[in-house]
Order: sequence, then structure tokens, then C-alpha cells
Amino acid sequence: MSAPTAPSAPDTATWTVVENSWDPQRANYFETILTVGNGRLGTRGSLEERHTGALPGTFLAGVYDDYDSPVTDLVNAPDWLDTEVYVNGTRLDPESAPITAHRRELDLRTGVLTRDTTFLVDGSPVLLHTERFASMADRNLCGLRITVTPLERAAGVFIRTGVDAHRRNLERLPAYPDGTTFGPDRKWDKWALSTHLHSTGSEQRGPVGLIGTRTISSDVAIVYGMRTDTDPTADLTRHHRGHERVSDEADFSEVRAGASVTVDKLVGIATGRDPGSDAEPAARAEATVLAAPGFDEAKAESVRRWQQLWADADCEIVGDDKAAHAVRFSIYHLLIAANPDDPTVNIGAKSLSGEGYRGHVFWDTEIMMLPFFLFTQPHTARSLLGYRYHTLGGARELARENGIRGAQYPWESADTGREECPRFTPDGQNRFYTRDEELHVTADVAYAIVRYADVTGDVDYLYGEGAEILFETARFWVQRCTRDGDRLVLHTVMGPDEFHSHVDNNAFTNRMVRWHLERATQVHAQMAQTHPDALAALAERIGLTAGEADGWADAAEQIVAPVDPDIGVIEQFDGYFERTVVPITEWDENDMPRYPAGYDHFTCEDTSLLKQPDVVMLMFVFPNDYSLRTRHANYEFYEPRTVHKSSLSPSIHAIVGLQVGDRTKAEQYFARSAYVDVDDNQGNTEEGMHIASAGGTWQIVTHGFGGFLATPDGLSFSPALPSSWDRVRFSVHWRGRTVRADLGHDDVLLELVGDGPDEVVTVWGERIALTPGTPATATR
Repeated sequence: MSAPTAPSAPDTATWTVVENSWDPQRANYFETILTVGNGRLGTRGSLEERHTGALPGTFLAGVYDDYDSPVTDLVNAPDWLDTEVYVNGTRLDPESAPITAHRRELDLRTGVLTRDTTFLVDGSPVLLHTERFASMADRNLCGLRITVTPLERAAGVFIRTGVDAHRRNLERLPAYPDGTTFGPDRKWDKWALSTHLHSTGSEQRGPVGLIGTRTISSDVAIVYGMRTDTDPTADLTRHHRGHERVSDEADFSEVRAGASVTVDKLVGIATGRDPGSDAEPAARAEATVLAAPGFDEAKAESVRRWQQLWADADCEIVGDDKAAHAVRFSIYHLLIAANPDDPTVNIGAKSLSGEGYRGHVFWDTEIMMLPFFLFTQPHTARSLLGYRYHTLGGARELARENGIRGAQYPWESADTGREECPRFTPDGQNRFYTRDEELHVTADVAYAIVRYADVTGDVDYLYGEGAEILFETARFWVQRCTRDGDRLVLHTVMGPDEFHSHVDNNAFTNRMVRWHLERATQVHAQMAQTHPDALAALAERIGLTAGEADGWADAAEQIVAPVDPDIGVIEQFDGYFERTVVPITEWDENDMPRYPAGYDHFTCEDTSLLKQPDVVMLMFVFPNDYSLRTRHANYEFYEPRTVHKSSLSPSIHAIVGLQVGDRTKAEQYFARSAYVDVDDNQGNTEEGMHIASAGGTWQIVTHGFGGFLATPDGLSFSPALPSSWDRVRFSVHWRGRTVRADLGHDDVLLELVGDGPDEVVTVWGERIALTPGTPATATR
């Protein structure tokens, strides 16, 4: 059984994202889905020359600023695509010259975006071809190729390309009467803007142009270095420097019909926050472009790294090209969202593809996205968890502000670990209580830490950074609970369902807290037995006593939480069953519920309506802790009450639905999750990717239809594929080795890769032994 690899052409249907014509109404949507990136940065798929209504952006992971905004923004960094092309004096852009043909193609296998646009200049066609990539081989490097071809008549060609440091973030749209809309040419113009960068100057060092900026409040230096390689037929080339721009120009007085001229640009990026970097950013940016080979060689090195990534990350659906494409599209965007080389950054709710949610980090990473990285890129998973250790100081500070010892992770975080969630909606009409009450994020972080250790066997991490987080956050829960007789309760919280605030004893939160305290107690006991010196050093550093750790076990036993099997329908929170039942009676074109008439996000408090899974999320997180009967009863009760106003929601319902036997709705929920950005089925993809949904989509295929589970006892597979699928193939990392799975409707082929003893796995309830290098087959 060979390793899954990206197929070669002509099998492109499931490996490419294509824009086949120019439509300004859809331009911002394509800017998002054609994003190129490498985890260090993401650059939206805007046209190099821009167009009226463009929403361009390059975002550098970890570069935040709050100088000119109510809360911290992920900074819209200098634009390395900045390009102008003139043919016989006419600028090639959608407004200045008619477009007769337009096609862009993002190759998911290689991360390369190519473009071919034919413009009419004085009635004669001219082809503009570009290629761009953000290197996976050197995450500090980007490349752009510009090729111009007069197709029928000789013409003069002028190309200017550079870096534009005059960038702004969107702030907010002024309040307009309900129903007010603006066309694509004006809608972004109406927004207020935030300034986060000031120029620190530009210079030319031989062939390299340098442009420097610095964030105003966070004081992060950003420097881009640029080198161009120009077709030798150019009559004249120039370097230009300005206050907020560096650029190179190439002038071709006459390019004959059918001939092409090319300018290649390589850009190196360095910041003052890059971990492990001692040299000044300007020196590092310059060194990156000077050390880079030519455009073709740099692209080839990046492509080779992409091939390695896909060998581990691919998830192949055989028999349904639309589904296969959507899953690979999701995986591509996950791969360009995370940086395995930087444990100080994480993935924002819109990844590095847009300004939505201001680039803030939520629980989405730990619950929705980490499983993909954990089972396909464990080193990256470790790096993502490193962010929570990096921001532990901010979590401690947040707990202190709330008068509690230990550490409390914020609902929305950025670079410091402080709470970044806004208090009010942009119009000031409604209060956000998520920042104050959605406390389960702290337990979600603990859950991810233990999950990582269970899957990888990385006890050094668990007993190091992991234990410090587990212990500090366990302290928080003990003090946040309130005594009620012989019980501990949690008052004034909000569960994953954000329609209901100020509730007591949310079932999901309380159960997560109980689990958290139990595992913190267990890790403390394990360290005392096997790593006493490490425990002693940690206890001294954070002032932890053995008696305090014993108190975690007592608190876990006393907290009100649904833990027994066969307990029927779990009340989501105290008093939920008394809320007014408001039936869902209308569904949209994607078969997703509409709000009942008269209701919206802020008017469902007194109803039984749910924004997204809450108790059902509990069934997802702890699939083995509740009997099938309990899971089925809760799914059947809560599913009809959920309006899925979060892109996280469909994937959870798909997976739990499959576990309890609801295959029809699972396929519906898969479509809602998998196509949320491919088909723009929420209508807001232009603001950035729904990256948590991408992680959920991978989980539906593997954990849902593939029936894959990983517990401390081992791996299991119970595939239940849709009838339109022939097979599903994917790989999972498990404790230092890889298991390749090829799953059909009635047969399973597995192969264990890596040295060591046999691994016993479960397939459709039967235990089988995998011997390294020897494929094993099981049938139903």
C-alpha cells in the first residue's frame, strides 16, 4: 500500500480552484479562496494591479496592533504584490482596458496561483500572465512573475512592481437604515479605517530594495526586501524609493507580436518578533532575497515541500469529485494557516485570509482544527499548543483582574493572551457577554494539551509546559466555582450556545471542568511518581503545594456535571427546560434553518433555540463517556432546536449524527460544512475563510464517515461511507508512527509504517494486529 500522494496532471478536478471569468461582484470572494500562504503569512488573491472595490491584504502571523482601533487587529501588512503594467500607455486593469478572457487557477498541490487575463488595448489583445507563491521551503520568501505578451500587434510595455507600505485595516461600517446596501465598487469605501503602521524609511542596497515599517503601539518592526530579475531585452530599468514604497521599473519600447517579456520578483520578509532571530530585520530581509535562487528554482523548492506535506495530509475521497475537491481545499487552507516553526502564534478565526474577527484566536483551534494537525502534522500541533504557553502570562493576568488565582484564558486572544473580545457590537446596540462568561475555553485548552499527549506519547511536553498550564488553570476553576451545600456549582456562564447568557451550571462547561480537574490531578500524581524533580521545580516556580493538588480531586467529585451513562436528555443549563419552545419552520437554499420570524442572535435568550451545539458538543468531545442511548436521546432532542448560526455547528452534528445512526442528516451537514467557502453558502466568504469549518470538514470525513477514533486504548475504524463515495484514504500519526487507512463500504485496508512492535487496532468491533510494513485487510 503506497503512501498517498498528490496525483499528477491531468487529474486536476479535485486539486484546483478556478476563476473562469472576471466578475467584480464575485471578486472579493475569489480574493479569499485564492489566498496563498505558508503559515508565516497569508496573501489574499487580489489582482496584482487591483480593481475598484478590491480588498487586498497580507497578514503576518503574530503581528498585532491596537493603536487606532477599539481592540487589537491583526495588521494588514505591506503589500508585496503591488504592480502596474502599461501597454502603449494604457494601464492593464479591469476599469482601464476591456477584458476579453480571464482565468486564474490555484493549484492546491503546489500553492501556486497562476493568472491569464487578455485585455484589449487600442483594439488589439494583450495577455497578462502572472504566477505567485509564498514559499513553504523558506517561509520568509514570496515570489511573483509578471509576463506580458502583445498577441497580434507590436507594442510598448512598461512594468512597475514593488512593495506598498501604505496599508490600513477596516474599522467599522457606519450605521445605515436597515436594508441599505452598497455595490462592490463602494462598500469598502464606506468603512472607517485604522492605522497601525508608520514608515521607518526605504533604501536600496545593490539589487535589493528595502522598505521598513513599525507597528505604532506594539512596536514591531517589519521590513521587506525586494529583488527583481528583468528580461534582458528591457531598454531601461530603474529602482525607485519613496516614503512608503519601493519599486523597480522596466521599460520595453517595442515588444513584437507574439513575443513575451517577463519581470520576476522575490520578496523577503522579516519582523522584530520572529523567534530565534538575533539579526536586525533589515539584514534578514536582505539576506533572504540574496540567498534565494531564481524564481523557478525557488518555486520548485516550495513545490517539493508541498509534496511532502500532502504525503501526510491528503484525504482522498474516491467516487465523488465535488466532495474530494472540497476536502482538499479545506486541507490546503489549514496547511497555509499554521506555522510549525513559530510556537508563539496560533490560527485566527479567518486564518491569514482576511480581517474578519480581527485575526483573533478562539477555542476553534483546540476543538476544531488541532485534530487535523495532531494526526497529520504533529510537530505543527505542538507549535500551536506552544502559543498557549507563550500567552500564559496574559492568562494569569486576566485571572488576577477577576480576583482569581491561577490562569484564565480569554475568549478572544491575540499576541499577549489578554482578553481582546469587544464589549459591544459595532453599532453599540448590543453587549457581548462572551468575554465575561464563555469560560469553557480554559478547559478546552487543557483538553487539547492532554489530547496531544495521549496521541503522540510526548510526556516531556505533558510534564513540562503542559503541566504548568494544566495546574495553573485548575487553580482558576477551583476558585471560580461556588459552594452550594455539598456541591460545587458554576454561576453566570455561557456555554458554546451563545444565545443564552448569565446561565448557571451549563452542562458542557461543568463537565469539561470536572474532566479538567481530574486530569490535572492525574498528571500531578504521575509526575510525583515518575518525574519528581520536574514536579518539585514546577511546584516551587508557581507556588503549588501537594494539598492544593489534592483539592482538585475533591472539587472534581463535587462539581455538578452530567457523568453517568444512560441518563437521558441532559438539561443544557439550569432552567433550560422551562424556556419557551420556538419551533424552526423555515430553511434556506442550503437546507439550513432560518431564524423564526421576529428573532435574531440577541433575542433568543428566553427561547429554546440554540446557536450551535452545546450538549451535542459534549457528546462529541467525550464520545466514550456516554452510552449510545444517551447520545441518541440528546442528539434527537437538541438537533431540531439548533439554527446553526456558526460555521462550527454542522460538522459536530454530522459526526455525532453518524455515531447515533442519522446518516441522512450527516450528509446534509457535511455539505454545509465542506462547501461553506467553496460555494460561499453563508454569503460572507469575502471576509475570510471559515477555517474552523475546514478543520471540521476533515473531521467529518475521518472521524465521522471513516469512523476513526483514537483513545488511550488505541485506534479504531468503523467506516460508514455515503453511497456516492467508493472509498476514503487518509493517514494518521499515532505515537511516532503512521497508519495508512484505505476504507471502503465493506472492507478496510490498513498499513502501519515505522519501526517497532505490532499495533492492535479495532475495525468494526474486531481487534486486529498491524505488523509494520505488512498491509492488513478486514471485512465486515
